[in-house]
Amino acid sequence: MLSRILLSLFALLAVEVHAERLDSAVVREIYHADSLKAREKSRLRETIRGLDRTEEDYIEPNHFEFSVMFQVTRSFENFVLSSNEQSIELAPDGLTKIGPYFGWRWLFLGYTFDIKNLSFKGKGGLLKEIDACLYSSQIGVDVYYNSRSGDDYKIREVKLGYGIDGDLFDGIPFGGMKVGITGVSAYYIFNHEHFSYPAAFSQSTRQKISCGSWMAGAGYTHNTLDFDHKALQETLNSRMPEGQEVKLDSGMMFNSIKYNDFMLSGGYAYNWVFAKNWLFCASGQLAVAYKTTYGNTVDEKKGFDIGKVNPDMIGRFALVYNNDRWYAGASAILRTNNYHTSRFKANNNYGTLSAYVGYNFVLKKKYRKKK
Repeated sequence: MLSRILLSLFALLAVEVHAERLDSAVVREIYHADSLKAREKSRLRETIRGLDRTEEDYIEPNHFEFSVMFQVTRSFENFVLSSNEQSIELAPDGLTKIGPYFGWRWLFLGYTFDIKNLSFKGKGGLLKEIDACLYSSQIGVDVYYNSRSGDDYKIREVKLGYGIDGDLFDGIPFGGMKVGITGVSAYYIFNHEHFSYPAAFSQSTRQKISCGSWMAGAGYTHNTLDFDHKALQETLNSRMPEGQEVKLDSGMMFNSIKYNDFMLSGGYAYNWVFAKNWLFCASGQLAVAYKTTYGNTVDEKKGFDIGKVNPDMIGRFALVYNNDRWYAGASAILRTNNYHTSRFKANNNYGTLSAYVGYNFVLKKKYRKKK
């Protein structure tokens, strides 16, 4: 009887010891898992912080969480379509757009509209352009959308061959055109610890000492061009002397083109700090773009396909005053897009000139005591 009692006690003790070992193993597993999660979060936090790491001798970090800005933008563009010995330049009157912007740390959202269309009613509508920008010291990302009808496009310059005076068509309104663009682009700043691209173009930091940097980027855009070639021919013929007609080259007889543009770019930017709180920036990039284009022409058998590598260019300039709380300035962006084949050429030049004023608010926690 005594032996059975002793055996039962030993068995119970063994079970308790085993349970304690299991509990310890479970605790270790839970602790290990929590430790891994903590390290992963720490690595992610350090990676994110690293994107905005700079040397404060050169760049003053942004002290505020939020920013509001009001901007006025004047835009200019033209299309030059050419085939064989014929070319036609089409360009709208310059557009003036206004709109508010709101920023939170790296993210800057904006909404602009043409001041000629101040309601959702009517052709053209209110929505003209949406921009979303993500800026840090190392990288920048731009997502953009722009759409406009061709109600105010005009014929600017025409070359139709020997014996036809191009001055006859100068300034004729042409409504048979509609243009749209949707795209995303990203760039990397190599000398990001000393040079601040955001100081010039998003006002989220301040450049303290003049400095420059090489840049590299990649991007994609989808462009659409709806074109009524019959309406163009009728418009041109309306100015021709009696008994004469314009005969457009077959390469010009298309209804629509859709451009897909894949590009790699490289360039250099320099920030010149010429006085306290003042900055002038000049930036230039050359892009090598692989362009695929599909369009509909009158000659369906031949089609209209382009798979071509062409050079594009982009230039940016900015003049900024920023005293940490308030900022104001002006910027200009110039772009060129070229589509060339032996049969058809389409050159697009686009530029914007903007003026803005903004206000930063809500100090970040680490700067509240200093202020």
